[in-house]
Amino acid sequence: MGLFGKSHQRNPKDMVNEWNHKLRKEGYQLDRQINSIKREEEKVKRSLKEAAKKGDKDTCTILAKEILRARKAINKIYTSKAHLNSVMLQMKNQLATLRVAGSLQKSTEVMQAMQLLIRVPEVARTMQEMSKEMMKAGIIEEMLDETFEDIEDGEDMEEAAQTEIDKVLYEITEGKIGEAPLPPSEPADKVQEKRNEVEEEDETELEEMQSRLAALKSS
Repeated sequence: MGLFGKSHQRNPKDMVNEWNHKLRKEGYQLDRQINSIKREEEKVKRSLKEAAKKGDKDTCTILAKEILRARKAINKIYTSKAHLNSVMLQMKNQLATLRVAGSLQKSTEVMQAMQLLIRVPEVARTMQEMSKEMMKAGIIEEMLDETFEDIEDGEDMEEAAQTEIDKVLYEITEGKIGEAPLPPSEPADKVQEKRNEVEEEDETELEEMQSRLAALKSS
């Protein structure tokens, strides 16, 4: 009874500490999910190797796509963890400010990170609740686009670039299937730099040759 009324009157320091506790908890959940996906990826790798031994290219391609999907999911979760850590860092800053100013301050960084986090299915519910509490505390403004869906979430891995699939096949089957990834191309500025060096060497050689010819003529 009167729970929401009480929460609004809570000590700002207690609120920040509670948010940090929740953020750490969500971070642990994301770590567990990453480990779970990695375990599944290892199983798929073993299946792909078995299919490669049998020469089943079609199955290998399907499994390579599964591996790409898993790696993409892991990368997204790592990005979400970075946003969580960003909010936690800002909460530490809020505590420092609180000691000096005596109140919580509005934060653009927290606003941006929370807007991204409420789009992440794994943490969306907690982040939505937390964002409402942060709005009441004056740290962020009203959250917008809460139902916005990341366009990439709807991407069909069936359309994964063949080059990426070939890289995975080459990696897992140790070169028996797929193609080796191309070496990284040199940046344009480096290429131009080398050209300039060659041109300078050519000019130097030409000047030396002209000097020798002039010396021969004068002798």
